[in-house]
Amino acid sequence: MADLDALRLRFARALEGARAPGDGPDPAPYADNLLTRWQEPQRRYHTTAHLTAVLDHIDVLEKYAADPDVVRLAAWFHDAVYLPERSENEERSAHLAERALPEAGVPAPKTAEVARLVRLTVTHDPADDDRDGQVLCDADLAILAAPPSAYAVYTAEVREEYHFVPSDAFREGRSAILRQLLDLPRLFRTPYGREHWEPTARYNLAAELDLLSA
Repeated sequence: MADLDALRLRFARALEGARAPGDGPDPAPYADNLLTRWQEPQRRYHTTAHLTAVLDHIDVLEKYAADPDVVRLAAWFHDAVYLPERSENEERSAHLAERALPEAGVPAPKTAEVARLVRLTVTHDPADDDRDGQVLCDADLAILAAPPSAYAVYTAEVREEYHFVPSDAFREGRSAILRQLLDLPRLFRTPYGREHWEPTARYNLAAELDLLSA
């Protein structure tokens, strides 16, 4: 179970790091609104536990980011709107950031960067010079490099989120995603991700694909 008070503090620190000191309203209502979203009943994997994990991984990768607090805010917003049956979740999440962050005191350029990063999670394909994008995408995909038992929990939670999809259709769609990922020259873009996460992630993806194909 995620520590909500700890998450509220992490949001406040990221928000305060992205705006001028003492500028803007109390972070608490914004954190509470986001946490309410992250606890919606349709979620099984995209929960506060996933949010916490992404923030933890950003902490590990912080030195590679150009603006770590902007990346953290993007993590907060990247799945803030999440309906498994809808395809425009990232776009709606980016719009949410574009509405909320200026009101919370974040300057326009940083708000735009948060929204750009949120939209980048559609493809997880940052440019070679996109340091913030690389950190966010690696942090979001780090679950792929979890120990096999934790990876199995992740795949089960994803299946629960897509419970409305028939089994054959789910296997076909999920297998296509796994093949696309395995065909990438690299899953992770930061030096840390490539060294520490890439081999395990490829093992997990291949094992899941074999299981789906059995």
